[in-house]
Amino acid sequence: MSTPSPSTAADSRAALIGEAFRLEYVTLAWMVIEAAVAIGSGIAAASLTLIAFGIDSVIELASAGVLVWRLTVELRHGREFGEEAERTASRLAGALLFALAAYVVASAAWKLWTRQGAEFSLPGLIISVLAIPIMYLLARRKLQVAEVLGSRALRADAVESITCGWLAFVVVGALAAQLLLGAWWVDAVASLAVVWFLIREGREAWQGEECCDEHCK
Repeated sequence: MSTPSPSTAADSRAALIGEAFRLEYVTLAWMVIEAAVAIGSGIAAASLTLIAFGIDSVIELASAGVLVWRLTVELRHGREFGEEAERTASRLAGALLFALAAYVVASAAWKLWTRQGAEFSLPGLIISVLAIPIMYLLARRKLQVAEVLGSRALRADAVESITCGWLAFVVVGALAAQLLLGAWWVDAVASLAVVWFLIREGREAWQGEECCDEHCK
């Protein structure tokens, strides 16, 4: 069985990096739309789940921007330099996930304490329903490319896409419950449903390779 030549391997890696760029550009475009609609409709409806969903979209924007920077570093300075940048990118992604988890917990606690409810939002429902298949497809392909490239930062970004998909499920469920039940506490309780996931994946991104290895065992 023949071994791929160095030039062939380099070309293959360059092609994968190019695909990673395209995935991040699609992510950037969608997250702009998702963030604007989710945050706008969340503020209008006083919905913590929608606002958290929109903030997660902003984190996705930042994470995608970090990935574009990391991949650009690799193309300009080589893989070894890029790996150093990747460690910084992974920690940034982890910090962003922790920040979102802290925001959700604090805001949900306040809403439960003050018995603040939320209104139903049709634009919020539409954007969250659309986000589910979009995030699934993006995350799946990012994980595939990240595995071949050996990129923790791209994997952390894929995890944030997965988180966005789970948040979309939560938002859909919360809005449906609001419409059917009209209970004031639904929004706050639903927003806490993804905190455990945010913390776990934030820890994985922050600790980098060691945590990733444990997760994959």
